[in-house]
Amino acid sequence: MFVDKAKIYVKGGDGGDGLVSFRRELYVPEGGPAGGDGGNGGNLIFRVDEGLRTLMDFRYQKHFKAAKGEKGRNKSQHGANADHMIVRVPPGTTVIDDDTGETIADLTRHDQQVVIAKGGRGGRGNTRFKSAVNTAPAIAENGEEGQERWVTLELKVMADVGLVGFPSVGKSTLLSVVSGAQPKIGAYHFTTITPNLGVVDLGDERSFVMADLPGLIEGAHTGVGLGHEFLRHVERTRIIVHVVDMSGIEGRDPFEDWVKINEELKLYNAKLADRPQIVAANKMDMPDSEENLTAFSEQVSKVNPEIAIMPISSLTKKGIQELLYRVYDLLESLPDPLEVEESKELADAEEGVVYRYESTGNTEFKITKDNEIFVVESEDIERLMRRTQFNSYEAVVRFGRILRGVGIDAELRKRGAKDGSIIRIGKFEFEFFEGGADDYNYKGE
Repeated sequence: MFVDKAKIYVKGGDGGDGLVSFRRELYVPEGGPAGGDGGNGGNLIFRVDEGLRTLMDFRYQKHFKAAKGEKGRNKSQHGANADHMIVRVPPGTTVIDDDTGETIADLTRHDQQVVIAKGGRGGRGNTRFKSAVNTAPAIAENGEEGQERWVTLELKVMADVGLVGFPSVGKSTLLSVVSGAQPKIGAYHFTTITPNLGVVDLGDERSFVMADLPGLIEGAHTGVGLGHEFLRHVERTRIIVHVVDMSGIEGRDPFEDWVKINEELKLYNAKLADRPQIVAANKMDMPDSEENLTAFSEQVSKVNPEIAIMPISSLTKKGIQELLYRVYDLLESLPDPLEVEESKELADAEEGVVYRYESTGNTEFKITKDNEIFVVESEDIERLMRRTQFNSYEAVVRFGRILRGVGIDAELRKRGAKDGSIIRIGKFEFEFFEGGADDYNYKGE
């Protein structure tokens, strides 16, 4: 079964927690802090493997989580960083953020890789909080949570040549004749419902990859039929071979068929209008084909005199070899395919950019009331909370000091917060006290 779309959950590894520890050595009284930092969580990385051809593996496994960094150790030793998790994908895979619809990556080259979910930074141990004022801090940080998201994977077939055309014009038969591919062939429309790939060998080490793309219909660019599922694959091909039924046996006009399919391609992606195209005038063994070809050629030349029209018969194999040589010569004349630009987010991720929370005193927040509970909403503060170890009194005091610094407690007082008032930040609740630096008493989630 060909699988060309999948939705999966990815998560970078959480950072390891920092450690609170003190030197305990003989003859070293009041040894001072010795808790090490936690290790960084592993990144979740997609890597292209040219040996893969479908997204079948993602049909059965939909959750991928990188490993967590190790906790900090005593004697100021850093916890080990987690190994990155490598997820193999086939060439031609586009990665899309399921929430925003943003294209995260376009993976086309063998061994190309990109960070899809960054691992969290390890928490700082208590050695990091030592100062002239506090020489024996009993405070450390939790590791940062790894990035998590749902992503949609779309596979666009990587081929040199794509066969397009209305259903039943002979695309599958042509592919079976020129390559070792064995697509399903039947005397009815939409016999092919998934792309088929075949390698065309011309001898003398000359070859190219051809894709039989499912038949298009009018309105495909809007999603009619399986329009978007089919058109997606045309974008990857370097040359379009437009197969047209010259016999008109089904009552359709060959020129109108050619015009309609080209219009669908253009409406789906305007760049496809400039893609090199060769017309394979098929079924020339049928009675009215010669007459229809003459009329077709005259009409096409008025629209685009540069379009090459190659009369063929997939049944008798007449004209097939000439078509293949013409296709190969055109491929040779084209420049190498351009590299696909990656998003800035990915460039940053590959360079190892780490985004950290730093309190600037200008943290944005919003305070609302849920019955008698004061609710504080702030991404920066919630991120800080996840890194704070609330089982440590010093950590709670530090957290309260930061809230005072950004003006949250002053705003709570304005809103009527008093001793014992419940303050909710994210999943956590606190009691508010009119005191010094530690205005908050942690109550838990």
